Amino acid sequence: MIRVVLADDEVLARQKLRQFLREEPDLEIVGEGATASETIELVRVARPELLFLDIRMPGMDGFDIIGELTAGTQCRMPRIIFTTAHDHYAVRAFEIHAADYLLKPFTEERFRAAVQRVRQQLSGPPSAPEPANGRPRDAGPYSTRIVFKSRGRILFLPVSEIRWIAAEENYVRICTGTDTHLLRETMAHIEDRLDPQMFLRVHRSSIVNLQYVKEVRTEPNGDFSVVLVNGQKIAMSRSYRSRVSEWLVHH
Repeated sequence: MIRVVLADDEVLARQKLRQFLREEPDLEIVGEGATASETIELVRVARPELLFLDIRMPGMDGFDIIGELTAGTQCRMPRIIFTTAHDHYAVRAFEIHAADYLLKPFTEERFRAAVQRVRQQLSGPPSAPEPANGRPRDAGPYSTRIVFKSRGRILFLPVSEIRWIAAEENYVRICTGTDTHLLRETMAHIEDRLDPQMFLRVHRSSIVNLQYVKEVRTEPNGDFSVVLVNGQKIAMSRSYRSRVSEWLVHH
C-alpha cells in the first residue's frame, strides 16, 4: 500500500484528488494539509511514500516545504507530484527530481499517468533520502538532461543531443543538430552540470560535446579552432588545445 498525503489550500482541489484516488486501491490517503506547517508536520508524522503538493501554499511555497523536510535527517522524503495552475514552476520542479507536474485543471487520465510513474519508481531498488538540493545521493554528479522553457514549451533535452554551447551576454545558446535554444544561464553554472568526460570548454564563451568533434585545426593566422562533424568551426583558446588533441588521439 502506497501512503499518500494531499497538500493544497483549496478544499475543492483536495476533493478532486480524493475522488481520483478512490479508483486507486493500492493508494491510501493518510493525511491532508491546507497550510505549509500542516503539510510539514503530516509528512514527518505519517511518513508517506507520495505527496501531492500544491506549489502556492499559505506561509511557504512548495519548494520551501521541500527545503524544510530535507533540512533534517529524520524525515525520508516521499515522491513528489506537484499540482499547480502555474506552468512557470515546471523547470524548477524537475530540477529537484519531482515525479511529475500536474497543471490544473488536469484530467483523470493525466493523473493516472503520474501515479503510474510513481508506482514504477517505488517498485525499483530502494534509494537513499534525497538531500536538500534535490539530487539523489546515489545519482551521478552530472545532468543527463536539461529541462527548460523554450517558445512556450517545456523541453526535456538529453545532454547527449547537445553539440555545442555558446555564451551570449547573460544567456547561453544550446545548439543541437537541428535547433538552438537560448537560456538565461551562466557558462560556469552549465559547465558544472555537464560531465567533463563528454563536454569540454574550449574557449571562455564556448563548450563543445566531444562526441561531435572531428578535428583541431590551426588557422592561417595561427589561431586554433575546433571543427565539428558537420563542418562547423568554433574558436579555441590555446590553453585548451592540448586537452582536445589528447582526447582525439584516444578516440
